[in-house]
Amino acid sequence: MADRKALEERAKAPLKTPTDLKSNATKDISGALNELLADAFALYLKTKNFHWHMSGPHFRDYHLLLDEHSDQIFATTDDMAERVRKIGGTTLRSIGHIARLQRVKDNDADFVDPQDMIAELRDDNMDFVHRLREVHDLCDEHKDVATASLIEVWIDEAERRHWFLFEITRRR
Repeated sequence: MADRKALEERAKAPLKTPTDLKSNATKDISGALNELLADAFALYLKTKNFHWHMSGPHFRDYHLLLDEHSDQIFATTDDMAERVRKIGGTTLRSIGHIARLQRVKDNDADFVDPQDMIAELRDDNMDFVHRLREVHDLCDEHKDVATASLIEVWIDEAERRHWFLFEITRRR
C-alpha cells in the first residue's frame, strides 16, 4: 500500500525528489533559495554590466575585480538551484521568473560613475549577506544542515566581495 501511494505521488509531481525534510521545510527552503537564486542572477548581471561599462583611471583594476566577482556569483547559481532540486523543490525557469523574485534593483542607466558603481555593488552585496543569513536561520529551524552549510560558504564569499568594494570606496 505504501509503495502504491508513493507511486501515485510521483505521478502527480514527477520532479519531486524524495527527502527526509518535512513538506513545509521543502516549501519554505525552496522558496527562500529561489529568491536568493533570483538575487544572485540579478547581482551577477549588474556586476557584469558595471564590469562592461567601467571607465576612468582605475579601469583595469575595477574591470578585473568585477569580472572576478561576477564569476564567483555565477558559480553559486548552479549550487543553489541544485540544492532546491535535491530537497524536492523546483526552481527558476525563466528571466521573467527571476524578475518576479529578485530583490536586487537593476541599474539601466546609460552612464554610472565608477565610484557609484562600486558603492552600489558594495551595498547590494551586503544586502545579499543579510538575506543569506535569514535563509540560514530558516534552514536551522528546519534542521537542514546541508543547505545551511552551503549558505555559510556563500556568506563568506559575499562578505569578501563587500569588504573589497568597501575598501575601494573608503575615503581615508
